[in-house]
Amino acid sequence: MKTVDKPSKASDTKIAGKQELKDKPQTASFAAERQEIIKKFPVKANLEDYEKAYATFSWDEAKKEISYFAGGKLNAAYNAVDRHMNDGRRNKVALYSVDSNNNISKFTFQDIYLLSNRMGNALKSLGVQKGDRVFVFLPRIPELYVSTIAIAKIGAVAGPLFSAFGPDALRDRLADSQAKVIITTPDLKAKLDEIRSELPDLEHVIVVGANTGKLGKQELSYEALMASASDQLKPAAMDAEDPLYLLYTSGTTGKPKGVVHVHNDILGHHMTTKWVLDLKDDDIYWCTADPGWVTGTVYGIFGPWSNGASVVTYEGRFDADSWYNVLDELQVTVWYTAPTALRMLMKAGDDVVFRHSLKTVRHICSVGEPLNPEVVRWGMKVYGLPIHDNWWQTETGMQLISNLPCMPVKPGSMGKPLPGVVAAVVDDNGDELEPGQLGRLVVKPGWPSELRHIWRNEEKHKEYYRIPGWYFSGDNAWTDEDGYFWFVGRADDVINTAGHRVGPFEVESALVEHPSVAEAGVIGKPDKERGEIIKAFIVLSNNVKSSDSLIEEIKDFTKRKLAAHAYPREIEIRDSLPKTRSGKIMRRLLKAWELGLPTGDTSSLEED
Repeated sequence: MKTVDKPSKASDTKIAGKQELKDKPQTASFAAERQEIIKKFPVKANLEDYEKAYATFSWDEAKKEISYFAGGKLNAAYNAVDRHMNDGRRNKVALYSVDSNNNISKFTFQDIYLLSNRMGNALKSLGVQKGDRVFVFLPRIPELYVSTIAIAKIGAVAGPLFSAFGPDALRDRLADSQAKVIITTPDLKAKLDEIRSELPDLEHVIVVGANTGKLGKQELSYEALMASASDQLKPAAMDAEDPLYLLYTSGTTGKPKGVVHVHNDILGHHMTTKWVLDLKDDDIYWCTADPGWVTGTVYGIFGPWSNGASVVTYEGRFDADSWYNVLDELQVTVWYTAPTALRMLMKAGDDVVFRHSLKTVRHICSVGEPLNPEVVRWGMKVYGLPIHDNWWQTETGMQLISNLPCMPVKPGSMGKPLPGVVAAVVDDNGDELEPGQLGRLVVKPGWPSELRHIWRNEEKHKEYYRIPGWYFSGDNAWTDEDGYFWFVGRADDVINTAGHRVGPFEVESALVEHPSVAEAGVIGKPDKERGEIIKAFIVLSNNVKSSDSLIEEIKDFTKRKLAAHAYPREIEIRDSLPKTRSGKIMRRLLKAWELGLPTGDTSSLEED
């Protein structure tokens, strides 16, 4: 069989631009047409009976879906890529890569296999050994995916980085992790150059697309390394508890903390991708998250590829037409995105949706922060599909609570715990609360993708287990009589106003239901009389003008939706709200700015 060292770029394949779409007819019956299309999709979910699965599921039994080596060893990269060389998927497209100019490149599983073998051998030639930290500081280009798989293949530890990180954020992560190698581009290397002298452990900088004449000391060309490396590599046989990746997550105070995940995580990645994302062999799947965020690593690389799915990646910036073009041109069937992105799409208007077909999309999921009920209802109106929210964290390493395809979606709910996951709402003593009572969201330890360590910070790791017998998520929630979980806010976000505890999310959800409000962030502001009052920061919808009467109208609207104590007594209009790249509104920044407090770590702040 002839092997391909480097797949040809499909430069003649290009996604349509806005001008090509402007004359497409719009139709008010779009949602009805979508419903007719959806009827043609297979309705059988991968997980058909939630109650039965939850009662009988065993993680040990699920291991049959993962490939192991002798002695119980495994490798997450082998499961994601190599095993498809022998299961009929060798020539299946693994990656559709859309660059910033809308050109499409296609890479089969065999292409990724051979390219990652080359990169793995190149890293080994530089002295990279098992356990060494290799960071990936790249935009969403194919080399990011190849490099991540290669690092895992040789037993090194991958360190995903947002391409938007500045020099300070880079220094914090590279210095703390004692990174040995970083892979980047010439443009991004300029940020690294500013702090290079402060990184004594960094031995090599590999540059993708470098002008070799401009490479400095200890800098190497990615392309030259690949050209000289063998495409044959035996994956390292790893213990289940050997580190797979190290991802830094920001806190309110102090430096970012490095969350360590292990090769055993692939079991959780595989099963949750199968259940929650419902991927089938003929699906084309787009996770819009950057792999610098845990969702982009787990559900943009390892989970879908372990299930043998074709993955889409898009290098361009957000634009409603461009995103819908990607869905149409690549015939995406399963779409995983963030509430912030969906709210931005909603803000762009229904007419933008109607310019596109979206005829292949059959399943939509969302994660990053709670999904406002209004967005779910809007999704049903314009897409003809429910949007399935789910909950998890960088530390949990996999989805834990979800609105599964086989269960009714309750707009605004996180869903129910997945099979093999025991979650509860407890009081400060760890005692479980009755439905309807607000408390701490906790999970019983033992799921396969649970964080193993906080890098060089055991005290921080212990904080997650402050309630005996539970992993403490730091979120507040309540359950309903049907067992669905409902997010209220971070434990330190809950507002106590005149003796009433109010979750900022419920106020934000009510605010964005007003047609003039596109986005909302809510904080508690100290008040002598009430302890705290609710203050809202809002972004107005397109073409809406600010006025005192509009502010009062929004206040009254929220009061009617919630209660007399649960409306914002102050509303401030802003052009934008501070968000992480994963789409979470950074309430702590709003509060810090309002009260003149320290802002803490802001390295995960969304790029302007």
